[in-house]
Amino acid sequence: MSTQPPVPEQRTVLTDIDIPFGRLVVFFIKVGLAAIPAAIILWLIMWVIVMVFGMLFGFGWWMHRPF
Repeated sequence: MSTQPPVPEQRTVLTDIDIPFGRLVVFFIKVGLAAIPAAIILWLIMWVIVMVFGMLFGFGWWMHRPF
């Protein structure tokens, strides 16, 4: 069984990206539109977590007793 010598690390430097302006605008519009449902889903997840902690540790307006 022969072992090969280690391959030296190869580095690449990117100096220029040629993307037409119109395609870049379309890309950013798609990213912006995709962020809306993602933000809604994250908000719902955080809301559920806050509600669970609120019920476990008893903080929030729903836990107050009128005295």
